[in-house]
Amino acid sequence: MVLDHIKGVGHDLAGVLPKDDIPWYKKPHLLRLNFSILCLVAFSSANGYDGSMMNGLQALPQWQEFMNHPTGAWLGFINAVQSLGALVLLPVVAWCNNTIGRKKTIAIGYFWMCLGVGLQTGATNHVAFVLGRLFLGGATAFYSASAPLLITETAYPTHRGILTALYNTGWYVGSSIAAWATYGTRNYDNSWAWRVPSILQLLIPVLALPGFLLAPESPRWLCAMDRSTEARAFLVRYHAGNDETLPLVQFELEEIDGTLRLERELSVETSYMDMIRTKGNRHRTFISVTMGIFSQWSGNGIVSYYLAPVLTTIGVTSVTNQTLISGLLQIWNLILAVVGAISVDRLGRRSLFLVSCLGMLTCYVVITGLAASFAKTHVSSIGVAVIPFLYIYFGFYDIAFTPLLFGYVCEIWPYTLRARGVAVTQVVTQLAVFFNIFVNPIALEAIAWKYYLVYVVILVLITLTIYFLYPETNGHSLEEMVAVFDGKAADTSFSVNIDKTGAEEEQQVEKV
Repeated sequence: MVLDHIKGVGHDLAGVLPKDDIPWYKKPHLLRLNFSILCLVAFSSANGYDGSMMNGLQALPQWQEFMNHPTGAWLGFINAVQSLGALVLLPVVAWCNNTIGRKKTIAIGYFWMCLGVGLQTGATNHVAFVLGRLFLGGATAFYSASAPLLITETAYPTHRGILTALYNTGWYVGSSIAAWATYGTRNYDNSWAWRVPSILQLLIPVLALPGFLLAPESPRWLCAMDRSTEARAFLVRYHAGNDETLPLVQFELEEIDGTLRLERELSVETSYMDMIRTKGNRHRTFISVTMGIFSQWSGNGIVSYYLAPVLTTIGVTSVTNQTLISGLLQIWNLILAVVGAISVDRLGRRSLFLVSCLGMLTCYVVITGLAASFAKTHVSSIGVAVIPFLYIYFGFYDIAFTPLLFGYVCEIWPYTLRARGVAVTQVVTQLAVFFNIFVNPIALEAIAWKYYLVYVVILVLITLTIYFLYPETNGHSLEEMVAVFDGKAADTSFSVNIDKTGAEEEQQVEKV
């Protein structure tokens, strides 16, 4: 019988895991490792903070006056310039991850964060504020393309799925703090109404710094750099609790070393072109690209950055009410995102994706209908009815697209292409954000509620794409994922792993 705490992994890996009922939080080595990982999760708060803060600032007269009441394309550019900063640096981040390691790459992001927050908080004119946001985009690039890799490559095998999925939930930790910060400063009669929320963007990264400094380097990167002795020391210390005789250590080390060796034999030096050379990699690339698009074009972009204008279109115009609704929404988002993250192994990735898509589609149809009715009748009760459906919509978004944007993409790629795969998702995501943020205010101003119909159509396409082209990955280690995407078409070098996994799956089917 497989114990509850070793579910969600293949039979080979389950066979070498400790057979005990001791919870992880009573094991010092896992407690320390997971503390460091949760601090890495906190770094994702930076991006969430920015989105929510900009949402809140648009409701503050003090910020509107400082920026000379931006609208349309100029407002879109102010919001989207952060994505531009990330786009410029993401290719560099992928190189840094593979060359100097995951941890040092994250440290570079810390520098960009401090620079951006300093410029934005101390801005004396429009240019300085926009430049600060540009540098904050650089921090986003280094954090979001590095921290998920370090999490997924260092996490204990049975914790990997949940911990990697938790990474993006930190987005809502930042967004919650930002929303309540702008709510708390809304009555200030000077520029500190928006400067205080700006400087608080450093709060979570500063609190997470001790855990980051304690975080170990990825054993997979160490093996790739021919530092297997250090990788083994990591596995002994953090996965085996300093028990060198535990079979798990040798199993993981051989699996990592063996996979890396085979990947080197297939390609001495990898490049972005390797992402489309084989059928399996083309499938992975398709998922990496579409995940970036779907995460931003499922309708969330309107509410994430333009909640205040959306609420105005349905008759909610009070600054206090707008910032209060935003603050409560972020807490709701955080709760649902965490629920989704801790469910990835129990319910599976596909189930979460499909429930999420169908739920969002239903909500958007209702929201569109209510917004259209309010535009014609101006009955306040109809406009207010949109608010709970915005919450329900985001609940469905949160259970899948928040935790799995990084959780799913990180696990589908082999080590040699993982950094590039995540970078591609990030580039596409930032492109989608840039386009979305730039276009949304123009479209909302021009056609108001009719713009929601576009996202109804997009959500239908997203649902169909995921149903037919997103496979289930639950129950496979990072090194075993080749069986899911390459199958019998994989290189013969991988046939042992593939046949073994296939045989195990057949046995499981027979037992059922």
